[in-house]
Amino acid sequence: MSSAALRGDALIHRIHELIRDVPDFPSPGVGFKDITPLLADAEAFAGVVAEIAGRVDGPVDLVAGTEARGFILAAPVATALGAGFVPVRKHGKLPGPTAAEEYSLEYGTATVEVHPFTVPRGARVLIVDDVLATGGTAGATIRLFERCGAEVVGLSFLVELSFLPGREVLAGHRVDSLIAVG
Repeated sequence: MSSAALRGDALIHRIHELIRDVPDFPSPGVGFKDITPLLADAEAFAGVVAEIAGRVDGPVDLVAGTEARGFILAAPVATALGAGFVPVRKHGKLPGPTAAEEYSLEYGTATVEVHPFTVPRGARVLIVDDVLATGGTAGATIRLFERCGAEVVGLSFLVELSFLPGREVLAGHRVDSLIAVG
């Protein structure tokens, strides 16, 4: 198979074909979107990276990827944009000092962290993740970078679960997703 990137409708069609729905994972009632088949397809993966990077409006200094699948997408997008990459980690995964932001989940709370010394004041940040669902992680990531003095210029997702309120939770920010599923 060629390593050329898929584009346009062919890319969107391939994304739909390759993302696997896994019912009741990681818990009953949850429908997990497995992107590993897409990542294993060189043309589709290259197309996704090119498409996300191509939709960015204006300069970006840093691309932030949220743990863990967001790392996989954000790092090559950062390279394509000539920007730095900042991993947004779960609590306790980065050695100090860290900046942290807690957010609510339906069953408790979670915390995301970054090294604040990797985020220059005024940096223009694009946040990239695989799935937009409730918007909790993305909202916390926005607040985290803003507290570090950065400007969040957009959020990019591979898949948007349109039946959940993620887009509404992120109102006031530029949100882009390659595909939406309902």
